[in-house]
Amino acid sequence: MSRWLGLVILAAAALALGTAVGPSSVRVIDVMRALAGQGDPAVLAIVRDLRLPRALLAFLVGGSLAVSGASLQAVVRNPLADPYLLGLSGGAGLGAVLAIALHLGGAWALPAAAFAGSLVAVLLVYRLALVTGAILDGRILLLAGVVVGAFAASVMGAVLAVSPAAELRNALLWLMGGFSSASWQSLGVFAIYSAVPLSVLFIAARPLDLLSLGDEPARFLGVEVERMKRGVYVVASLLTAAAVAVSGIIGFVGLVVPHAVRIRFGHVHRVLLPGAFLVGGVLLVVADAAARTVFAPVELPVGVVTALVGVPVFAVLVRQWTR
Repeated sequence: MSRWLGLVILAAAALALGTAVGPSSVRVIDVMRALAGQGDPAVLAIVRDLRLPRALLAFLVGGSLAVSGASLQAVVRNPLADPYLLGLSGGAGLGAVLAIALHLGGAWALPAAAFAGSLVAVLLVYRLALVTGAILDGRILLLAGVVVGAFAASVMGAVLAVSPAAELRNALLWLMGGFSSASWQSLGVFAIYSAVPLSVLFIAARPLDLLSLGDEPARFLGVEVERMKRGVYVVASLLTAAAVAVSGIIGFVGLVVPHAVRIRFGHVHRVLLPGAFLVGGVLLVVADAAARTVFAPVELPVGVVTALVGVPVFAVLVRQWTR
């Protein structure tokens, strides 16, 4: 109980930090007054219209990526599995780069193109990973994801090579991830969309425990192995695709967070998935706050911050895991 209370307090502190810090700092007491509809109207506008939806969206995206990563690691039985190793980042990036290169207008053109690119990548990787037309092989799934991601990256490179400088910069900034375009509208859309995939993955916690044991033990204990693998892969991939569509490509969250939570909470997915959601949300909110403040008024891409943090943390986790 104390562990969960500590995580909830940590999440609340991270959201308060993400709302208070930025190019113009706001005191926590002013944040509380703004949320209550009191205080300086300028502070109220900054907190309510800019920082609060951004912090909440970062928390929800971070939690979704962590849950997707933990679920996919159970399906493929590989601790190095990550949503972005399955070609999702490549497909989403290619869709977004094509939208920028083709000057597609509208506030939702870029997220829609990224989501469509992710869906194409999901379908392609899934089809390549089917063995004899029915069995979903986890090893081939990872290899297919790497191949599809490499192909998408090569096409992106070709498109960027012939793009004007302004479009090249916009595409590169999006590819490195961030929440500068966060709004209450995008938060609401992602919250509604992610509710069903997250619920499905939480409900599948027990079958994920059994899948982690191997196909034969899971089948012996009553799990429809192939059906469950396909279902979890599709749901986790769609959740990741939606996260990429609203935030760009942010790596290492789905890879590092599940390992860190396993060390503290164990391998049972009924506990692991909610813990990963909270820790992933905290990590991405803090990373976004650092991206906005370290070199203010210049804003770093959030994907750069998560990579700088994720690489050494993952090295430490792998060292402990191998011991």
